[in-house]
Amino acid sequence: MDLNGFRDPDIARTLIEAIRRTATTPVKLMEVCGTHTVAIAKHGLRDVMPDTVTLLSGPGCPVCVTSNADIDTAIEFGKQPGVIVTTFGDMMKVPGSYSSLSNEKADGRDIRIVYSPLDAIDIAEKNPDSQVVFIGVGFETTVPVIASAIQQAARRGIENFSVYSAHKTVPDALRALVDDPDVAVGGFILPGHVSTIIGLEPYRFLADEYHVPSVITGFEPVDVLQGVYMLVKQVAEGRAEVETAYTRAVPPNGNPAAVAKMEEVFEPCDAEWRGIGVIPGTGLAIREKYAHYDALKRVPVSPPEPKEIKGCQCGEVLRGVTLPFECRLFARGCTPEHPVGPCMVSSEGSCAAYYRYTDYGKS
Repeated sequence: MDLNGFRDPDIARTLIEAIRRTATTPVKLMEVCGTHTVAIAKHGLRDVMPDTVTLLSGPGCPVCVTSNADIDTAIEFGKQPGVIVTTFGDMMKVPGSYSSLSNEKADGRDIRIVYSPLDAIDIAEKNPDSQVVFIGVGFETTVPVIASAIQQAARRGIENFSVYSAHKTVPDALRALVDDPDVAVGGFILPGHVSTIIGLEPYRFLADEYHVPSVITGFEPVDVLQGVYMLVKQVAEGRAEVETAYTRAVPPNGNPAAVAKMEEVFEPCDAEWRGIGVIPGTGLAIREKYAHYDALKRVPVSPPEPKEIKGCQCGEVLRGVTLPFECRLFARGCTPEHPVGPCMVSSEGSCAAYYRYTDYGKS
């Protein structure tokens, strides 16, 4: 697909002018996807917004919202004899309460970066005397792939592979944000990747119950600007709908086959979100049918009592109540090279995006 039109500066300028004409009353819009956070920062889109429009980053980075307790549990797996921990690379440097997977690997633990859960299955086949635990972190976008890996392990009779599920689902996290009096979001830029899986329907409650405008967008500059324009237009007209500016990738009903695969292997459970707390039904536990591949049942662990990192304000940043550069550690004690909190670790973290693409990281 030719994306040049979605990067066209003339179209972008037209949309910016339309936003300025339409946004006559102040409104705070929150993007809830880490890729949007990067796109907005990289292309300087906050700088071209009128004074009436504030763009906030929300809890759209799955690594960032992973709780210390989950990270501590992942680390504890690595401390068990005969266990190989496998994970995506962006989890390695995320600090838990007392350490990180990267630090534990440096101390001699067998912790390996993989690019797919299928790689973890291959490691399990090649190491039959070890238990291989895959740390599953992500939103609806990645869950179907991990569900497929569990099903494949079952078909192939691989007995030494399991998954620690720290997955989360997005829609009810938005409900928690709207219910939070400190957040005061007037509209949501909904996640493009997640929406390719779940479609539009799971977000309907935002309009129907809360009268909050919401628009799904893609990740090119024109995509984001189109989404912002559609949001401020809803606000100006007193409407609240769930719309999409990303029709080339998001069908209204999403991907039913992927959703079915996810629901076959996982069931809802409560999950702790960094900065927000426990949100009922937003986690994904492995169903009893596949309980043999639940790492907690295969390799029981007892991590230490979790604690928060002193001075880190990632929780407030993820709720949109604190901007990254307002954290007293930002660009001082906390940088991408020496991160204190997860929002500076992940490439999709809002602190990392502000650091790399704005003047705040150069101060």
